[in-house]
Amino acid sequence: MVETALSEAKAVTATRGRRKLIAVWLLLAALVVAIVLIERHDRAASKTPDTGRDERLLLPVAIEELGAIEVAHNGTLHRFERDANGAWFYHGIHTGTEQQHGHNTDPATAAHIEKALAGLGRARMERQFPLNIQADEFGVTRPEMFIMIYRPKELQPLARYSVGTVAPDKVSRYILPAGSTWVVTIADFQIDNLLSLIQSVAGKAASGLKIDKVP
Repeated sequence: MVETALSEAKAVTATRGRRKLIAVWLLLAALVVAIVLIERHDRAASKTPDTGRDERLLLPVAIEELGAIEVAHNGTLHRFERDANGAWFYHGIHTGTEQQHGHNTDPATAAHIEKALAGLGRARMERQFPLNIQADEFGVTRPEMFIMIYRPKELQPLARYSVGTVAPDKVSRYILPAGSTWVVTIADFQIDNLLSLIQSVAGKAASGLKIDKVP
């Protein structure tokens, strides 16, 4: 009787030991699988480029996705547009009284426009302030300059911006995106670059230089 009981006790102990050993091995196997899955995920993440757009950029899309940009300055509308090959050209000066306008672009002008507009595409919003329409302390509710951007072959602008005054720091410019209740600042040289571009290409148009087609 005693020997039988001892044998049964040993058998139970051995069974429990095997179960514990199996449980340990199963746990180790689960850990190995988890580690492998995590490593695969990390490797995949490291190989996948970050396609998210920086939320601090002023423009909602990359400049390469735009088909036209209009700049209204002191009552004159200047339009930059892409041709069928994707090259930028100056669409000419539009005023309320003009019946004709020029399409001014050649390879050199196209490259000049592309470089200047690429800078605008990199413009970042620096600070933001709540809009006070009554005070208009930022000069954005009755501005002398507007910027409108368009997707290719679309008539309605993707986004519009009121360009306000230069900030007290003398290096920033107040900008109001249409529909926003916040005024933001960008580097003022971005606006200076646009105005310099307009002066350059408009000067060529006024000189009568015939550059209305890209060969």
